Amino acid sequence: MATRIGASTIALTSAPRILASAAVVGKKEGEGPLGKAFDAVFEDVTMGEPSWEKAESALQKEAFRLALRKGNCTPEDVQCLFAGDLLDQCTASAFGMRESGVPLLGQYGACSTMAQTLSMAALAVDSGAVELAAAVTSSHFCSAERQFRFPLTYGGQRTPTAQWTATASGCVLVKPMDKGVAVRALTVGRIVDMGITDANNMGAAMAPAAADTIRRYLEDTGTVPSDYDAVFTGDLAYCGSALLKELLARDGITLGDTHFDCGLMLFDRQRQDVHAGGSGCGCAASVLCGHILPKMARGELKNILFIATGALMSVTTSKQGESIPGIAHLLHLTVG
Repeated sequence: MATRIGASTIALTSAPRILASAAVVGKKEGEGPLGKAFDAVFEDVTMGEPSWEKAESALQKEAFRLALRKGNCTPEDVQCLFAGDLLDQCTASAFGMRESGVPLLGQYGACSTMAQTLSMAALAVDSGAVELAAAVTSSHFCSAERQFRFPLTYGGQRTPTAQWTATASGCVLVKPMDKGVAVRALTVGRIVDMGITDANNMGAAMAPAAADTIRRYLEDTGTVPSDYDAVFTGDLAYCGSALLKELLARDGITLGDTHFDCGLMLFDRQRQDVHAGGSGCGCAASVLCGHILPKMARGELKNILFIATGALMSVTTSKQGESIPGIAHLLHLTVG
């Protein structure tokens, strides 16, 4: 049974393990630095579908299918599926998973959704109520642009602080096992709002929440960043990563060379013209499932922190002049 460490952190005493993971991406992501790490790269980002939203659902469905195949499982084996995306009412997840027949709990944490779904899956397995759980998230550049900014045909100019929404999906299967990558602990994020109103500067909106979650976890566990092989955030990108380090430095916390951000890892900022870097639910999800977890499985990383960050805005609140609340959820992952 899970136990609490300090004020905010939950230790998972059974240490649920990652059975399998899969990451699928679009053409631009496949051309990035991590292109060879993904299970599938789709040259046609429509996925053969008539709309961007249906394309995103197909992307999520494919990640789920591949994770099941790698784990030697069927949909009937999965007792609970935690799924989420950026679209209104979790559209991509609902329509992508509607034919799976798996009990579904929809999740929304904006770009933090991969950490949220994986946290929920791990908690469900640790409780003993679920034998096999799945966590899946997705985003699509074109569906996100249409919902949050302008249709692509508008041809609007992007600001230097803007991030590029990843066309990607990641899926993780979690079950009780003796070996493999374990979810040791998690810290649920708090909403932190510093009054940022620029929807094209999400890194600045999310960085304070990431700093808050990391600080609380380190205080609860009595550890420092150098105790871990790596501290992965996602997806603060260039602007948010710099701000995160500045905020933590005020508390006497130095991330140093242990810090990596999924928004900076997925794309080559100069060569691919993504401005500040990557974003979207699929950004942290694809980097986790395609790059981080396989490196842990190979023993190249053994003890990491994964903190996915989200900007909890909506089209309605942005039009009403509201600020952008941020949130960040943390997971402690180990091998052995």
